[in-house]
Formats: sequence, C-alpha cells, structure tokens
Amino acid sequence: MPKVVGGLTPACLAAAKALYDHVVDRTVPVSSTKVAESAKLLENIYRSVNIALVNELKICFDRMGIDVWEVIEAAATKPFGFQPFYPGPGLGGHCIPIDPFYLTWKAREYEFNTRFIELAGEINTAMPDYVVSKVMEALNEQGKHVKGLKILLLGLAYKANVDDDRESPSYRLMEKLEHMGAKVSYNDPYIPVIRPSREYSKFAGRKSVAVGGDFDLILIATPHDEYRKIDFAALGVPVVDTRNVVKQKGDFLFRA
Repeated sequence: MPKVVGGLTPACLAAAKALYDHVVDRTVPVSSTKVAESAKLLENIYRSVNIALVNELKICFDRMGIDVWEVIEAAATKPFGFQPFYPGPGLGGHCIPIDPFYLTWKAREYEFNTRFIELAGEINTAMPDYVVSKVMEALNEQGKHVKGLKILLLGLAYKANVDDDRESPSYRLMEKLEHMGAKVSYNDPYIPVIRPSREYSKFAGRKSVAVGGDFDLILIATPHDEYRKIDFAALGVPVVDTRNVVKQKGDFLFRA
C-alpha cells in the first residue's frame, strides 16, 4: 500500500520519505502534515459514507423484498463510475468509526457543519439495533421470545480472517441481546478468548465455543472464510446473516 507522508519542514519530509522508501513500494510526499492527515481522513470518510449508503439501502430494499447483495453484484458489473461497498452490522476497526469525527470536531472551530459525516455516523451506529430487530423477527417466526434463549454469535473480529476486534459491532450486539435477557455465546477462530478492553471489560475472559450445540438462534456478524463451509440448514435453528455468508436457501435464513 502506498504511504502518504508530510513533514513540518522540507527536511522532515525528506526524512519521512527516506524511512518509508525502505518498507513500501511507493511513498507519496505531500506539501504538509495537514494535507497528509486530510488525505487519511478523506479516505476513511469516503468509506464511511458509502457504507452508510448501502446500509440504508439494505433496510429500504429489505422492506421492498429486494436482495441488496444481488443489487450490488449487478451494479458492480459497470466497468466505471461505481465501486461496490457492502452492508453489515455496523462499523468496526480503529479508523472508519473514529477518524471521520476528528474532522467533525475540528470543523466546528471554523463554524462549519460536516453533515454528510454526521449522517453517515448516525446510520452506521444504528445498524446493531436493526440487526437485533431481525433477531427478534426470526425468533417470532419460531413463536419464541428473546428472553432466556441461547444465541450463538459467529465472529467477534470487525472484519473477515483477522483477530482485530477493536470497535467491533459484535460487542454491541452481545450487549444489546444480553440486556434483553438472551444468553449469548460466541465463536471466532481468531479470537479464542476475549481480551480485556476499556469499553467491554465485562466480556473479558469469555471463551469461543464450538459451532452447533444447543442454541436457539445463530447470528453471523463476521464473514470468516470458515463460516462459509458450514451447512447451516442442517443445524436446525434460525440463522440471521448480516454478511451474506449463507448461500443456502430456506425458511431458516433471515438476512439482516
């Protein structure tokens, strides 16, 4: 990945470029540290806004009986002017959920409101609530109430095939479902034990459990490759899929 660098002085810029030239294929020098930081903010804001857009469309298309994943796949066949972004249960990681709001905070010093950034933040932050509503819908189809039921959450990492759980929406899902009285366990092949954290210290030490077992519902939050190999139809419980992992069709499957 190219590395954008800026310096407070020409000597600082030269030193930064010399350092990164040893470890990346391409170093991109810019005129100041402000430009370098703004480039990073723009890249994260671009993703945040576009993810919010597809998250909003997911909810809209769901009410219309339209599969948003099929829509995105079809739109992505256009060879120019479109880049696919994919919906999910909320934003995670140390960049997209946080960095855009540095600019929102700074812009207020200049009497400017960053409306796109704030609206995208509102939409993305609300996605765990939408997912929980889909869990309740799936349980209602079974004539069950969430209180006292056992739910298996698949995936703590905020994206596929990594062990990075920073700002993961999975923790918010666990918190919301347990607040409603559910008994939530999790599986993540990359996070065998939940590490201590400032915001979710109450989950520290909880261990990953096997997929299957005696659960009333499975909620897929992270699209790890391992999950794509599971025969979910054979598990005999409702599956709420937030990541388009399950390709099987059936009454057991609920998109969220």
